[in-house]
Amino acid sequence: MATERGIVAKGQEEQNILISEREIFDLCGPVHLTAIDWENVAHRRSVAASLVQGVYILERDKQEKREGSRALAPPWWKHFQFELYRVLVDDVDSCIFGAIYKFAPSKSNFGGSKDKSQRFVIAFRGTLTKGDAFTRDVQLDVHIIKNGLHRTSRFETAIQAVRHVVATFGSSNIWLAGHSLGAAMAMLAGKTMAKTGVFLDAFLFNPPFLSAPIERIKDQKVKHGIRFATSVITAGLAFAAKQKHKNVNTQSGDTFVALSAWTPCIYVNPSDPICAEYIGYFEHRERMNTMGAGVIEKVATQHSLGGLVMNFMGKECDEPLHLIPSANLTVNLTPPADFKEAHGIHQWWKPDLLVESKKHQFT
Repeated sequence: MATERGIVAKGQEEQNILISEREIFDLCGPVHLTAIDWENVAHRRSVAASLVQGVYILERDKQEKREGSRALAPPWWKHFQFELYRVLVDDVDSCIFGAIYKFAPSKSNFGGSKDKSQRFVIAFRGTLTKGDAFTRDVQLDVHIIKNGLHRTSRFETAIQAVRHVVATFGSSNIWLAGHSLGAAMAMLAGKTMAKTGVFLDAFLFNPPFLSAPIERIKDQKVKHGIRFATSVITAGLAFAAKQKHKNVNTQSGDTFVALSAWTPCIYVNPSDPICAEYIGYFEHRERMNTMGAGVIEKVATQHSLGGLVMNFMGKECDEPLHLIPSANLTVNLTPPADFKEAHGIHQWWKPDLLVESKKHQFT
């Protein structure tokens, strides 16, 4: 029995070491970026992802009571000459879910281009599967599924922080960044600000797209057929609702068009079912235009089929978060080892990353 306990203890120790390695910047971070070229999209992506990782580690440091020289979070922002301006704390469980970073390059050491450098980055982490934050994070994940993230106190804290930074320092050179649940938070904050005419750069890693997993269908004809039929039905229901003066709780045409000027950077992995549908969402628009059915898709893309059905049944349905007019979509084409890698934040700063990027502009 003593030997068994020893083996278990050793295994747990090795697991803890492995977890710590993923949290240590010098072992897992983009140490190859010794000077940042702010004109380089890969550099910008890597910095944004690292700052999001910094939020994850801030909460992990808090959970593990790692303070002072034992804290693992600071290198994730200090390497890029950022300072921690403020942490964002959830008022329900007191966990750290976000951070505001201030860019503070030293005049003597900073050798990168400053043309596209940002003064502030507001970053949000995703769901933590360890520690006290897990329960609250899962509650927020459920709110995303119910299209109710905008009604949570965590989002209220987040949007107040964004508005404070914009009001205090101006809207230029401010980034929003987030991963998974945090990407949903950043997207909602960006959309909220864009509706008031304030367009902030956003870096959204693996944002959730809640729909049937059509993108995973291998047969292209079947996949395109399902998307075409869905668009026709959605556009038809939207038109019928308008004719009957129904109260459809999705974006109005004018609001959707106004949002089209905001072009966030969305990063997805085709092997990640949580975010992969963004690929088909934007590609299908172009295919419909090529087929001469662009008018149908222009209406359909502004609405959720499920939301329209719920409204016809007399039930309230909030605007789905994933309905977005424009985006710079980047797809990671590097095959992942497993789902954890496909959905993880670490993939986005690898120097050998094979990606395909395209701008999708709603007109």
